[in-house]
Amino acid sequence: MSVAIAAPVSKPPLRVDLFRPAFVVLVLVLAVLVVLPLSWLLYYSLIDKNGVFTLANFVALAQDATLRRPFLLAIGMALGVGALSCAIATPLAWLVSRTDLPGRRVVRALVTASFVTPPFLGAIAWEILAAPNSGLINVLYRFATGSQASDPPLVNIYTFQGLVFAIACYTFPYVFTLVANGLDRIPSDLEDASAILGARTATTLRRVTIPLVLPAMLAGSLIAILQALTMFGSPAILALPAGFHVITTKIWSLFQYPPKPGLAAAASLPLLAITVLLLQGKSWILGRKGYTVLGGKSGEPRITQLRRWKPVAIAFAAIVLSSTVILPYLALLKTAVTRNVSEPLTWATLTLHNFHFVFFEFSATQLAMWNTFLLGFTTATLGTAIAVVAAYMGARSAVRGAPLLGVLATAPVAIPGIVLGVGVFLTYSHPQLMLYGTLWILLIAFLTIEMPAGYQQMSAAFHGIHPELEEASRILGATRLDTLRRITAPLLRTSVVATWCFVFIGTIRELSATILLTTANTKLVSVIIYDLNESGDLGAISVLGLMLLAVSFAVVYLANRVPLFGGHHLAPS
Repeated sequence: MSVAIAAPVSKPPLRVDLFRPAFVVLVLVLAVLVVLPLSWLLYYSLIDKNGVFTLANFVALAQDATLRRPFLLAIGMALGVGALSCAIATPLAWLVSRTDLPGRRVVRALVTASFVTPPFLGAIAWEILAAPNSGLINVLYRFATGSQASDPPLVNIYTFQGLVFAIACYTFPYVFTLVANGLDRIPSDLEDASAILGARTATTLRRVTIPLVLPAMLAGSLIAILQALTMFGSPAILALPAGFHVITTKIWSLFQYPPKPGLAAAASLPLLAITVLLLQGKSWILGRKGYTVLGGKSGEPRITQLRRWKPVAIAFAAIVLSSTVILPYLALLKTAVTRNVSEPLTWATLTLHNFHFVFFEFSATQLAMWNTFLLGFTTATLGTAIAVVAAYMGARSAVRGAPLLGVLATAPVAIPGIVLGVGVFLTYSHPQLMLYGTLWILLIAFLTIEMPAGYQQMSAAFHGIHPELEEASRILGATRLDTLRRITAPLLRTSVVATWCFVFIGTIRELSATILLTTANTKLVSVIIYDLNESGDLGAISVLGLMLLAVSFAVVYLANRVPLFGGHHLAPS
């Protein structure tokens, strides 16, 4: 008689779930990135140079006309940009989404190009085009009409109106994107019903279509206003030569000799408060539920035949795209391959002098390029990793208090770049935390600036993945971090790569916070471009600007075209 002997049962290896410690570390990291600079900003605004509590900085802010006027000009500029962006973007979005306009895909692609273009580079391009004396448009105008250089120019970008126009060229894509997406989602049923009841196309557009996309128009306009209000590069390039400050350039000037950090901190807080209010207004508008579509799947969007208005529509689209992409890019290219801005482009004037100067003679270029791409790669890698873990915890409610991560990760969206730059400078220029003059301070600033975008993209991606595979992995004994690394992250690889690319591009084009945090040894390409603009070397600027654009478009192209992990591709942007 045989006796069966049971085999010893092996115990599963002991696995330590590090999710709770990882949550604590993430909260501490995000608190340091967000709360610490704002705390020092508030502290410096309430003390004098001797460290004594005072409200003198806020009193000066209210009484000094040289501080009040930049605020008023900035508000007026931002409102003008919002109105102009809406006036440009709304009809263009309607033409692309709801009409038979030829080349609609090309229009969308070129609008994306204007979105990728750094606004400060666009301002320099329009400086090349519309400066009163050397601007290419004015040079051609004088050549065609025979007028003299002493006569009034045809266009002058160094004006308040010129500043509004130049900024609107690179903020209108925010309105365009929201309105075009809204139009794409509107079912054709309501418009068809309006047409059946005898309404003309214009009446249907006015009474049905526009009311349906009005929330998107208002939200996009608020985003454009917010972008203009907090922008530093374009006002510094165009407003300062015109002889006036807006609030961002005024805050920057308070750090020039003799520096007034307390006054700069006090001036930053109202800008921060206005930003928060604008963001709340945008959320309120987009959060309202004014219209609901009932029933099943609706028909395709109703396409309007332009007929005799088609040439007018084509001309409008051509003017918009020429102003935002085609003319600025051609101006940069022409300036890069000639020695002087105003000389004609002929075979005799073509030269590679500017390229040779930038890459071989100008000693600051190599260091700036190294710093820029090193920080871009590091920020994108660390920022994406933090965003993945934080978004996973928030989406899956993996630990108690997970919503706190979402609050901390998205809070920097309400902090203007120049305000964050002031806070980071004040925080890390102490002997105890002396990071000023190193790349670390820039890395901290970039991680803070880019964290909201990375977190929101990854959070949306996690909410689109059902957690059943993660639950199966947990049942089989894997820890949450192992599950995230082996199961969830590979499923979301395209979103992870897209987030990495988005953060990388945002980092290499950042100027508002960077301008306050760089030194001679830590300058970036964006700061070099700004410095060269002050010296008037537009040829070198054009070369560096084209390089930034080439890198940005190459990253977007590779992210959308290169096969990832067995042939998967990113969706077209």
